[in-house]
Amino acid sequence: MEITSRENRIIKEVRRLLGDAKYRRECGLFVAEGARLCGDAVRSHIVVETALLTARARRQYADVAAAVESVAGQVAEIPESLSDHLGDTDTPQGIFCICRVPSLFHTLEVSGRYAALERIQDPGNLGTMIRTAEAFGLHGMLLSDGCCDPYSPKVLRSSMGGVFRLPLIAVGSLADRLPQLHTEGFRSYACVVDSDAATVQQTSFPAGSVCVIGNEGQGLLKETVAVCSKRVTIPMAGRAESLNASMAAGIVFWEMVRGNE
Repeated sequence: MEITSRENRIIKEVRRLLGDAKYRRECGLFVAEGARLCGDAVRSHIVVETALLTARARRQYADVAAAVESVAGQVAEIPESLSDHLGDTDTPQGIFCICRVPSLFHTLEVSGRYAALERIQDPGNLGTMIRTAEAFGLHGMLLSDGCCDPYSPKVLRSSMGGVFRLPLIAVGSLADRLPQLHTEGFRSYACVVDSDAATVQQTSFPAGSVCVIGNEGQGLLKETVAVCSKRVTIPMAGRAESLNASMAAGIVFWEMVRGNE
C-alpha cells in the first residue's frame, strides 16, 4: 500500500496520536517513531497495527524495516514529505509504527522491588525514571493519577525503549493503593526532603519494597506520606534544597538494588 496525501485517514490518525494524550488513552494506541524505538517495540512484542515507512528507511534501516513489516497488521510506504509532516523529531528517520498500548495492570510480586511515582508531570523526567528503573532491574513502576502519559513521544524517546520492557501499573491514588499493598506484605518508603527522615544509604530495601517519589515541584501528597511504612531522604551537603526529580529517583533506585542483586 502507498500513501501520498496528508488527508489520508491513517496520516491524520498518526498526527493525532502523536499530539493528543487523551486520544491515545481513548484508543489504546500510541505511535513509535524512528528505527530504534520501532525496533525495540518489535523486540518487546508490542502489537504493531500499522507501519509507515519511506523507501529510504527501507534501505537505510533494512533490518528494522523488515522486522517491523513482518509483524505489522498493515504496511504503507510514504514519501519523505509525509515523513517530515508526521515527524515529532527534527530529522525524521522515516519509520512510524501505530502500536497497541500494553496492559497497565500487572500483579505485583512481593519478591520484587518497585518504584511508585506520584503526579510526575515532566515527560523527560518520567522517561528518564523509567529508563533508570529498567536498567537497575526494578520489577515495575506504579503510576498515580496525575502522571503524564508514558506513551507520549517525549517519554518514549527519553526512556530509550524502557517503557516497552518495564511493567507499568496504573494505580489511581497511591494513598489508597499503598495500604492494600501493605496487607499483601509490601513495605512502602516515602522519599522526602526532611533531615529527620532516615537516609537512603542507611536504609535496607528488602524484597517487597516500594519507593514512592513525588511531583517535581511539590513532592508527595501529605496523605501519601502518612500511609507509607517509612520516610527516607537523600542527605545533601550543599546549599541546594532538593535534587531534580529524575536525579533523585536514580539515586533511590540504585540504593534499592545495591547489595540485593
